[in-house]
Amino acid sequence: MGEPSPVEVRTRLLAWYATNRRDLPWRRTRDPYRILVAEYLLQRTRIASGRPYYERFIARFPTVRDLAAASLDDVLAVWEGLGFYGRARNLHAAARAIAERHGAQVPRSYQELLDLPGIGPYTAGAVASIAFGIPVPAVDGNVTRVIARLFRIRADVTEGVTGRRILEIAARLVSPEDPGAFNQAMMELGATICTPTSPACDRCPLETLCLARAAGEERTIPLASRPGPPRAVPVAFALVESKGRVLLVRRERGELLAGLWALPGGEIPSRRSARKSLPEIVKAQTGVVIVVGPPWSSVERTFSHRRWSGTIFRSSPAGRPRDRGRVRWIPIRDALKLPLIPFHRVALKSLQGLEAFGPR
Repeated sequence: MGEPSPVEVRTRLLAWYATNRRDLPWRRTRDPYRILVAEYLLQRTRIASGRPYYERFIARFPTVRDLAAASLDDVLAVWEGLGFYGRARNLHAAARAIAERHGAQVPRSYQELLDLPGIGPYTAGAVASIAFGIPVPAVDGNVTRVIARLFRIRADVTEGVTGRRILEIAARLVSPEDPGAFNQAMMELGATICTPTSPACDRCPLETLCLARAAGEERTIPLASRPGPPRAVPVAFALVESKGRVLLVRRERGELLAGLWALPGGEIPSRRSARKSLPEIVKAQTGVVIVVGPPWSSVERTFSHRRWSGTIFRSSPAGRPRDRGRVRWIPIRDALKLPLIPFHRVALKSLQGLEAFGPR
């Protein structure tokens, strides 16, 4: 059984896609901006989770100019809860670059798209092919899996040499006549049929072309090295409150959840007590001296590479805090209007409910 013919793959896949594609809001438009937003938003996000955020984002920022003119706080507030906030910061920066360098028109070339903040080869390929009909591949995890099985690639797909081979195959396969539909069809096949653990080969339009299926290896390909479990990291945060105001700090670029407003605190140095470390961390972040009080709530949050475990402590300021740069001393009701770390928002809401009954 020889390698699948690109023409046969295109013919079968495009016919299948025309009949089976899901009705999604970003597929009902050729507006490059809306397609760009969808591609940023769907990086590392399932469609079911991302769809309501996409609709909310477009309603709030319907054009490139609207997004470019918005503050980062406004953008992060709409994004809050979706995670991987670097995508929101990059999308905002890309909109400003498009407004400043391209007259608020999404650039039409693959290379100019690749030059925008937060865009890699996949996103540039997806926008170029879907919005502008440029015959370039768009290789995400779904497409990698489809190609690895279709061509029976028995090598670690996380290795650079294997990734380049898959990209070369994708470039040969992409339809010159309708590259956008072809790339979306490959993604759709991987998302709905050629899934990671239970591929529905009997419903796949490429079943009789698939080399892994012919060898009985469709459940063992692709091969990939598995990342280790997230590293456990102790954390402590201070819920610093007095007379209805709370102390917040904006997390800096390079930090986890960068750009969001948060309770001061964070990761505790190894072998240090949270109660002893927290005042030092808060002083370094805000310049405010605090008195650490009782635990307010626990923290158990898992991210892609680390797991936070610790406590939020109710605390009080030893002196009168002042706003300065990324530090705010702000009424609780106003704090809740900011883009906050979600579990910090929960802590503030619980405090707000208590304050409604008067100070303790």
